[in-house]
Amino acid sequence: MKKKQEKKIQMKKNRKHHRILIGGGGTGGHVFPAIAIAKELSNMDPGAEILFVGARNRLEMEKVPESGFRIIGLPVAGFQRQWTLKNITFFFRLFESMRRSGKILKDFKPDVAVGVGGYASGPILRAAARRGIPILIQEQNSFAGLTNRLLARHAQKICVAYEGMEKYFPSERIILTGNPVRPELKNLGDNRGKSLDSFNLKPGKKTILLLGGSLGAHTLNQCMKDGISRFDREDLQLLWQTGKAYYESAKRTVEDSGLENIMVVPFISEMNRAFAAATIIISRAGAVTLSELCLVGKPVILVPSPNVAGDHQTKNAEALVSRKAAIMIPDNLAEKYLVGKLLDLLDNPELMKELSVNISKLAIPDSAERIANEIIKLIEPNHVG
Repeated sequence: MKKKQEKKIQMKKNRKHHRILIGGGGTGGHVFPAIAIAKELSNMDPGAEILFVGARNRLEMEKVPESGFRIIGLPVAGFQRQWTLKNITFFFRLFESMRRSGKILKDFKPDVAVGVGGYASGPILRAAARRGIPILIQEQNSFAGLTNRLLARHAQKICVAYEGMEKYFPSERIILTGNPVRPELKNLGDNRGKSLDSFNLKPGKKTILLLGGSLGAHTLNQCMKDGISRFDREDLQLLWQTGKAYYESAKRTVEDSGLENIMVVPFISEMNRAFAAATIIISRAGAVTLSELCLVGKPVILVPSPNVAGDHQTKNAEALVSRKAAIMIPDNLAEKYLVGKLLDLLDNPELMKELSVNISKLAIPDSAERIANEIIKLIEPNHVG
């Protein structure tokens, strides 16, 4: 028995640590899932070497180092759909990014390359494919991004968050894994009381949480301002996250209204507390946000942003609506209908319960672990996750 244990220890010592390259970024919807995957890979193999490749001057160049991982920036930039002078430099930047990608791969020698979407993943993943390096891509949205669609033919595995992705990718390579989310959202438990206190909200009231993202959402903020008099009710309160640019205006609107059941904040850093406090949530429909909302399991009203490529937020929201897991209001109809729909839902406990149950069914809490296991399997085919 002792010899067997010693043999296992020796095998672990002799095992080669994985070298994993992760390419992509541009937005939080790409960057934060990538970081969650990297952390899970580090948990599985503490000695693993993980290198990120992103685009210069984009979010990943700040957030990845903050998370403890190394990153190299490429000069690549997006192609403008409307012709501008920037498109003249696009091809020069792309050529230079491809050249640098080759050097990165030669120096780092990854066992596998992972693409998380965004134009930064294009050059490095294409270069990896030409060198025969195994490739996995992760698609966060129900409407596949252009870069991932172009890379799909090179990928051995394609991890997706929504069913029905066969219209974009080869069905035999698709694996339904969900989107990685912040681990602190997995155990909200019975923290509602403390969470309400942290926002100076009162227990015993229905709490509306409005989220406009870190930059805020003009339509959502305008809806609240226009309909503020309708929140003059003893049984409810509103936690209104405005975004920095809209904060002062929203604050003045609340002060002028004289209502004391509305708490206005520019930004919420502890989203787990906000989600725990909420009875109902109003939000945009970014892919990672929706994955978090599924895990939180509260009734939601979605107002997809129209200012995104391929109108993918609407498609994300429709994936939930089709399963009776959310209510969706188009952005151009929100000012007319949002507040009314919200108050009707608050007065309909049966529908709230149905939405809550159905959205919870779509949650995949171990998404990062699933994706990390698929990455390891590309290096070690016999790996059991």
